[in-house]
Amino acid sequence: MRAQGIGICGIGAVTGYGWGRELLWDGLAAAKPAASLTGGYGPDGNDTAWVAVVPDDGEPGDGRGRFARAMRAAAREAIDDARSRGWVAGERVGLLHAVVLGEVDLWRQFYLADGGDLPVRDYLALMPSTPMSLFMKENGFHGPAMNVSAMCASGNAGVLTAKAWLDAGIVDDVVLVATDLSLTRENVEHFVRLGVSVVDTEPLEACRPFQQGSRGFIMGEASIGMVLSRRSPRPYAVALGGAMSHDAHHPTSIDPSLRQVRRCFGEALANAGVRAEEVSYVNAHGPGTRQCDTAEATVLEEMFPARTGIYSVKPLTAHCQAAAAAVEMAVAAMGYDRGVVHAPPAVAEAHPQLLHGEFPLDGGLTVKSSLGMGGHNSVVVLGPA
Repeated sequence: MRAQGIGICGIGAVTGYGWGRELLWDGLAAAKPAASLTGGYGPDGNDTAWVAVVPDDGEPGDGRGRFARAMRAAAREAIDDARSRGWVAGERVGLLHAVVLGEVDLWRQFYLADGGDLPVRDYLALMPSTPMSLFMKENGFHGPAMNVSAMCASGNAGVLTAKAWLDAGIVDDVVLVATDLSLTRENVEHFVRLGVSVVDTEPLEACRPFQQGSRGFIMGEASIGMVLSRRSPRPYAVALGGAMSHDAHHPTSIDPSLRQVRRCFGEALANAGVRAEEVSYVNAHGPGTRQCDTAEATVLEEMFPARTGIYSVKPLTAHCQAAAAAVEMAVAAMGYDRGVVHAPPAVAEAHPQLLHGEFPLDGGLTVKSSLGMGGHNSVVVLGPA
């Protein structure tokens, strides 16, 4: 029996494409990478680098930093969108914020420019709880509010936590926001030194998930808001279930046995009450690194039929770290609503099941996988509303 899912009822987005979900969709439709050659991110602080930085915008009253402004803007857009589609908030609306590093710009300024001295109000703005508290106050929400952190699997972890809250009757609805605006020269440099990020090559040439010649990923930023509920008449898509596991193997590397990755995929299907044969698409983590792409391609070939297509939007959106899974889930949900998904073009010899360009959704199920650094495996099963 298929599990009772939760609807993705509203979507908001702040990405390297700009402030608003339609800019995200239009950028993907145009096959235009969000990254641009940007100064100040090279090894010496002056060189240019390919990065997808969220432009400085938003409401000044939402916070001192880009992080707080993006978080509240994405959540607000998602709520407005959900209400326009018929959602009415219940008495207990919870907030989940998927985040790894918060207010990096302000903390950097606090230590390097302000000398560790700020007015108390400005110091409180550095705390990740502050934009959450202000957002709850703005909307009069009184459900639980907390952070979820599982590296780049945080968005998936947030959706599964929201489903657990709803299944347990703790809340009536959940607003999930996944935010990562952590691009500084220092952070970019260290991901380059780890050997996973590329800054010196155009995105479609550098990041080629499931294709020959991929060197890794371009780094990006984003904040994605989603309203999750069972009480909306017109959701974008439904999250049927999922699973999480941990490799317990290495701070950066995937366990080569893939035992826990396989278990996560299998338990996600079982939790959603579906069979592998029903899955039409794998919306993959697909960062363009050899170990992640090999792991997901192996699971694809072992567990799913040959007609199941795989794709990753990271060559276009860039790798948005803690917000990555949420960006990719939002794209899949919007695709169900609009009957089409825009995947990056293939630029080299590719896996035979790789989907690229514009492809129609036939109503089949989507598996959204995310393999977070440090062994955080997560899989969510999505279906049409």
